[in-house]
Amino acid sequence: MTERTLVAGVGNIFFGDDGFGVEVAKRLAEQELPEWVTVADYGISGMHLAYDLSNGFDRAILIDATPRGGAPGTVYVIEPERPPESAGALFDAHGMQPDVVLGVLEMLGAKTGQMLIVGCEPANSDPGIGLSGPVAAAVGNAVRVVLDLI
Repeated sequence: MTERTLVAGVGNIFFGDDGFGVEVAKRLAEQELPEWVTVADYGISGMHLAYDLSNGFDRAILIDATPRGGAPGTVYVIEPERPPESAGALFDAHGMQPDVVLGVLEMLGAKTGQMLIVGCEPANSDPGIGLSGPVAAAVGNAVRVVLDLI
């Protein structure tokens, strides 16, 4: 594969397990990756991510805490549905929900390729820095999942 791929760690490190994506991106940045893969930490900057995606990436892998009702530390791979074209009419520039990012891309007239989310079930998203035990233990698994997807 030679398609340009963006791997984006997202989340707020000041809210416990919400910093999961940022930690996984940090670990991935230490890996030797193909030249067509870009790894970046976007934190809570959804608008920055949308603009970067509009610059010609064929695929995006977003990494984030993703509450879905499973056991804390469970890692998921999700392919989000595309929002209706009008979904981006009102948005939070700091929102990192995939529908918001895709909606902004629609507003920019950008075409996006495949988007995947590598998510982790959080245990705690209360204010405070640091991942809970189960989520910290899942970081290595998430790195392996992303590497497999690449």
